Amino acid sequence: MSADQRSVAIELNAAIIAVTDDAPRVLVVETDQAEPALPFGPFDAVGDRTMELGLRRWVSEQTQLELGYVEQLYTFGDQFRHPQEIAGGPRIVSVGYLALTRQTERPKNVQAHWSAWYDYFPWEDWRQGSPPLIAREIVPQLRAWAHSAEPSPQPRSRRERIDLAFGLAESGWNDESVLERYELLYEAGLVSEASRGRAPRAPSGGINVGTVMALDHRRILATAIGRLRAKIKYRPVVFEMLAPTFTLSQFQLTVEALAGRRLHKGNFRRLVEAGGLVEPTGRVHQPARGRPAEEFRFRQDVVRERGLPGLRLGAAPGTRS
Repeated sequence: MSADQRSVAIELNAAIIAVTDDAPRVLVVETDQAEPALPFGPFDAVGDRTMELGLRRWVSEQTQLELGYVEQLYTFGDQFRHPQEIAGGPRIVSVGYLALTRQTERPKNVQAHWSAWYDYFPWEDWRQGSPPLIAREIVPQLRAWAHSAEPSPQPRSRRERIDLAFGLAESGWNDESVLERYELLYEAGLVSEASRGRAPRAPSGGINVGTVMALDHRRILATAIGRLRAKIKYRPVVFEMLAPTFTLSQFQLTVEALAGRRLHKGNFRRLVEAGGLVEPTGRVHQPARGRPAEEFRFRQDVVRERGLPGLRLGAAPGTRS
């Protein structure tokens, strides 16, 4: 079959996110490959009335989860992104989705489990300050890669991209630029996925940062994380991952886990109050240790009252000294 006659198959991928124990987690499934994968399945053009309904159907079958909030992310269709195409099969086009839920126990007899998303992107967690990995390994290797570029305009262009992505420019760290950072590492050969679908080449300097995922699923997850970090600033999506009632401390820890940075307690509470996002339940949470705290719930009326009811978190930290 000639290239212009090759068939196309549509696949649906789900980045299903939850937060527990102050850690953002993604649901991954076990496949016949060594690496974990995002839940995925084919789109049934005959049986599925819409792509989203098809996604919900097979996620339920594959993981025993009934999805709540779902939104489409992006269509991933790069040539040779899938081994089936490399072997001469159809071009595989994946439609990625972001789904938010409250973490449940791992279903029995299902090859799926929750995995910390910072295992895949360790450079994204700034809750304890700038991750040492950035200054110790990532930036030196990226700068060496930039310096090796030819012709002459390319080194400067690469250095500018590195500075912007990793917070070395005046603008500082942008917590939403997750995909841009991952794709720089991919282009520089610092993640093992870089050798897929092309002639194998060792990562620059021999380092390989973060846990690898099957196919290009780490790229899909990076897209999902960046979208979610942007979304919490103008939509009340965090409440999809919180229990129906919660303390303000639990609320703040969840936002910090997703954003990957610490927030000033007083400023956060002023943001919540100004936004009218929550209302008291009249109940008090008594932890095993520590002082009791007032419980709150999401205030549904805020969606009707405000066009963009989210949390304006302010500037993120930077790596510049």
